[in-house]
Amino acid sequence: MKDLENKITIVTGGTRGIGLEIVKSFIKNNAKVILFGSKQETVNKAIEDLKKEGKSADGYYPNLNNYEEIEQTIKEIQEKYGRIDILINNAGLSANKKIEDTTSEEFQNIMNLNVNAMFNVTKAVVPYMKKQQSGVILNTSSMVSIYGQPSGVGYPTSKFAVNGLTRSLARELAPFNIRVNAIAPGIINTDMVANLPKEMIDPLIKTIPLGRIGQPKDVANAFLFLASNMASYITGVVLQVDGCARN
Repeated sequence: MKDLENKITIVTGGTRGIGLEIVKSFIKNNAKVILFGSKQETVNKAIEDLKKEGKSADGYYPNLNNYEEIEQTIKEIQEKYGRIDILINNAGLSANKKIEDTTSEEFQNIMNLNVNAMFNVTKAVVPYMKKQQSGVILNTSSMVSIYGQPSGVGYPTSKFAVNGLTRSLARELAPFNIRVNAIAPGIINTDMVANLPKEMIDPLIKTIPLGRIGQPKDVANAFLFLASNMASYITGVVLQVDGCARN
């Protein structure tokens, strides 16, 4: 996708799993990628691993729940690169406990990272995109935002919120030529899914007509499409990448 060449792209949660695959895919398509991670060591390791593959990226590890810290980081990126073209809000936390076993603190932690942090990064980026009168914001949702899940209520609750944020901001920012969409992955072969109990995953796989778990590349390809000019008339969409999974 030549239209992604030199596009300044920020990917939160970009050190592993789907996020790292997104980073690799955008670099392969000649975007200039800045990945965010939770810790300096994980960011450094991701950057070193990319170098071994002949790829390069910049990296930061701000506290996504500290708006002042995020605002300063985004300002540094803007000053270094001159613009911000694409924001991919991918950082997230899953859950699988029954409600009676979930503490209020655990529920709040999920909401903080999956919703509040997304709001913080987006809020910090929007003024720059408005000034340049262009931009793409893509959010990672989930199939459970549509169907729910049998336990871990905080995760689908947070992803319902992501969908609402996506659709509302699409309307708010459209006059500034800023598109906002979300990807709702199904069951994807990542470490996050590996931590879920087998008795939760196996019945879900049986509902997938394509008959397999998705791969991170499947999701990264959807992000590439929605970031590109091929999706220039698409905004406010929550695109399901789930093999036609149904509850």
